[in-house]
Amino acid sequence: MKLCSAGILLYLGLVLTPPVLAQQATELDEIRQQMEQLRTSYEAQLKALEERLDKAEALSEKNRVELAESQDAAGSVTGSSGGLTSSAFNPAISVILQGSLNSYSKNPDSYELAGFPLGGEAGLASEGFSLDETEVTASASIDQWFYAETTFAFHDNENGDGEVEVEEAYVDPLMLPAGLGGRIGRFYSDVGYLNRFHTHTWDFRDAPLTYRAFLGKQYRDDGIRLNWIAPTDLYLMLGAETYAGKRFPAGENSRVLGNVQTAYLKLGGDIGISHAWQGGISALRANAKDRNSGDSDFTGDSDLYIADLVYRWAPNGNPRQRNLKLQTEYFYREEDGDITVTDNTNSALVDYDGDQKGWYAQAVYQFMPHWRAGLRYDWLNADNHLKVTNPGGFTDPNDIIAATGLDKQGHDPQRWSLMVDWSPSEFSRIRAQYDRDESRPQGTDHQLFLQYIMSLGSHGAHEF
Repeated sequence: MKLCSAGILLYLGLVLTPPVLAQQATELDEIRQQMEQLRTSYEAQLKALEERLDKAEALSEKNRVELAESQDAAGSVTGSSGGLTSSAFNPAISVILQGSLNSYSKNPDSYELAGFPLGGEAGLASEGFSLDETEVTASASIDQWFYAETTFAFHDNENGDGEVEVEEAYVDPLMLPAGLGGRIGRFYSDVGYLNRFHTHTWDFRDAPLTYRAFLGKQYRDDGIRLNWIAPTDLYLMLGAETYAGKRFPAGENSRVLGNVQTAYLKLGGDIGISHAWQGGISALRANAKDRNSGDSDFTGDSDLYIADLVYRWAPNGNPRQRNLKLQTEYFYREEDGDITVTDNTNSALVDYDGDQKGWYAQAVYQFMPHWRAGLRYDWLNADNHLKVTNPGGFTDPNDIIAATGLDKQGHDPQRWSLMVDWSPSEFSRIRAQYDRDESRPQGTDHQLFLQYIMSLGSHGAHEF
């Protein structure tokens, strides 16, 4: 019986082994063919990449030679040899076009902020179509030591005539060590949050009431800045600035460097990957000389303090589909000095001591790609003490107090703003906005705006 079983197994082995071996040989052949196909494909792709690399290197060398030849030619024309870089021939240039259609239920020429002086560009835009402001910006690294930027602004003056203004023109040193940074020239101050941003980056058509009241829309001047960024995971920056003080809240006669001084501290960081925040405190001290507002001029001290906080949300850190921005700032100012009130023949003197405060809060939500909606609330309050010390020919002291523009008339300015905008790309934006403005004691001003913002050319990324 055992011999029979062994014979059967031997027979089955002899019969079944050839098919099994044949199947294994077929699989090995298929594996070898697949490996050969992969090797051939890999070699073809590698060869194509090598050819692309050779072409790119050849083109790069050609461009380098042409650039060197152009620099040599420029050097021979200017009488210099070398020292010129590509940035000398090709600075980053951008043009921002802004315009709006403006409608008011009250006369914009009679606009006032009860209890606050109107200085700088704090007034309203003209009724109807306004060209607003066209900005032309050129920027470049001068060399490894310096970076420079200048912005020219084209706009209409109070008479409707076009004029050109140097909005910013500054130089940043790049060689400072240990997180230090600097700036010299004309530039926007870094106090508060919104002040340093150009108007085309704002989330609303107009400035918050606090910026109108305390900074004349925005504060920029000729001066020097020094700041330091700490080498920490938490964003921490300390900075100080000194200015000539030629602009509100100082005055056109304050032209000595140091008449305006600022200091600020900024903190920020991320909360997970979807949330980010930034906060800060700032101070601006101005030695005002003949600061004009209407029929009056103020000479004295102006001390301003600002606290700001900004929060951003974007799902998984990607703001393209949806994002939310919450922003608020609180302002407090102390002023002390003399006010001169003049008309054609009379000149009165008023002793002025004022405490003023205000804040705004806004939320802007991008609810779908290219579309945003925003809501903002503003509020101001003034506690001004005014005493006529010399009537100077005026017969009624009340007329003198009214002429200072600092009588709050029992009214606290406030405003609600609602906007929606559409940005088909990063280079264009169309915005519609409604303001319910109660800045004047005489009643509510219903304001409507339709604005366009168009960007031409390269433009640097915006800050937080």
